[in-house]
Amino acid sequence: MADMPPQLIDVLVVGAGPAGIAAACEAAEVGRSVVVLDDNPDVGGQIWRGGRRLAASPSAAAWFERLAASGAVVHAGSAVVDVLPGPVVVTRHGERIDRWQPRVIILATGARERFLPFPGWTLPGVVGAGGLQALVKQGLDVAGKRIVLAGSGPLLLAVGALPVKKGANVLAIAEQAPLGRLAAFAGTLLAQPSKLMQAFAIRRTIGNVLRPGTFPERVQADARGLVVSLVSGPAGRQRRDDVGCDLLACGFGLVPNLELPRALGCAIDGGRVAIDPLGRTSVVGIWAAGECTGVGGIDKSLIEGQIAGLAAVGHHDRATRLLSAARRAGRFARALDRTFALDPRFAKLADDATIVCRCEDVVAGRLRCHTNWREAKLLTRIGMGPCQGRVCGPAAEVLFGWSPDDVRPPFTPTRLSEIA
Repeated sequence: MADMPPQLIDVLVVGAGPAGIAAACEAAEVGRSVVVLDDNPDVGGQIWRGGRRLAASPSAAAWFERLAASGAVVHAGSAVVDVLPGPVVVTRHGERIDRWQPRVIILATGARERFLPFPGWTLPGVVGAGGLQALVKQGLDVAGKRIVLAGSGPLLLAVGALPVKKGANVLAIAEQAPLGRLAAFAGTLLAQPSKLMQAFAIRRTIGNVLRPGTFPERVQADARGLVVSLVSGPAGRQRRDDVGCDLLACGFGLVPNLELPRALGCAIDGGRVAIDPLGRTSVVGIWAAGECTGVGGIDKSLIEGQIAGLAAVGHHDRATRLLSAARRAGRFARALDRTFALDPRFAKLADDATIVCRCEDVVAGRLRCHTNWREAKLLTRIGMGPCQGRVCGPAAEVLFGWSPDDVRPPFTPTRLSEIA
């Protein structure tokens, strides 16, 4: 890779979700050369998955059209594999390796689902909530299927509505946040009518299946499918309800994607990229926007992307005029954090035989004797499989209080022949 001349550009945007799209539009529309990278086959990120072909809303379609007209060059299907001094960002597109040397970098790396281990979570038929959503969008036939969703966060409701529209029977949505916190969160939506209308529309679609203060304790398989043990109520007065289903979809909130920000040396604060009001990170020439700076939904991602895109190319006055909208979006993000904070009981769900690292088949019993992530990684291989700790890292943080912070290239699986 070192012998390949890097391509010099003004702005490199990593991530083509709402934040990345907004940043790229603002930077390209003032005449800068902008390249957008994303490892998905189309723009849109997770929230607007499918790009222009599957634009879910007029707002998404408008942003896709604006990006296409902006002059920004999009490289979909390009994964970042390394960062060299410069910084030079190395990407893999199929079997091609590219090197980019931008004047500024805007990180819009988004977030991913957090999965928490509990007995049976690796059984066939247990999937991620976002994974179920993606599969249904891609044509998975769920008509007549009995589905249970469990975990935490607004994504559960949105995911639950989709299979219902496709003819599935959603039996329960087990939300671990208690009813009191959910009611307080609903009150914050009064100031945001569009979100409130979305919530009412989802509620009409899914019916009366939401179970607040409920989480999955274990899942087992029998001849008819899966049996999920759902636990509700405070500690000491718990109630258990066994529910039979064909599919169990779990997702315990979202965690920012921090591998690339960490590799670039950006400061991390509270599990998110630390930025100033204009999106600057702790590293000169690097900005960040969207879910990697804290999970807060589309509105936060779009406004932060616009601010970062303008500020990164020197249009600070225009960026500053958007700060009041960013503060409003930030308040909503903080409300999400308060409402869907995880119950401490999740740290105790995994028994000794429960797999924590699916790539390397490392069970919880092998991890309890270790004191930190690095020690456990050296002695058990946790985090050393193809996902590079993206699944087991956040789980280990909840189970053991460890903070995985070591990032080593390649950041995604890459053939030696491609690197050579």
